[in-house]
Amino acid sequence: MKNLFQILALFISLSAFSQDPFLQKSNPEAKKEAIKITNRYIPELALTGEEQLLFQQKVEEFLIRRYKIEAELSGKEKLDLLYQLQQLETDDMRDILTHQQLQVYMKVKPEIQPLETVKKTE
Repeated sequence: MKNLFQILALFISLSAFSQDPFLQKSNPEAKKEAIKITNRYIPELALTGEEQLLFQQKVEEFLIRRYKIEAELSGKEKLDLLYQLQQLETDDMRDILTHQQLQVYMKVKPEIQPLETVKKTE
C-alpha cells in the first residue's frame, strides 16, 4: 500500500511540473511571431513539414514564457532569466532537430533570436 502511494505521488508531481504548450493560454501575438521566426529558420535548417510544426509550437511555447518574463521583470534579473530561457529552448530543440540541424540552429539563433543587453550607466 505504501508503494502505491509513492507511485501515485510521483505521477502527480511529474504532471504538476510538466509543461504542455496546448494547456497554456493561447496568445495570438506569440503564434504570429512564432510563425515569422520559424519561417526565418526554414531555409537555414531545411525543416520537414512535421519538424516545422513541432519547431513552431516550441518557439511559441517559449515566446509565451518570454513575454511573461518581460512583463514582470526588468534589468539584470530579466536578462538572466531570458538567457536561461534561451538555453532551455535550445535544449528542447534537441528533441526536434537532427544533430546537423541543431549545429546550424545554434549558429544562426543569435542572428534570428537575439538576446537583449543591458547598458551600464556609469
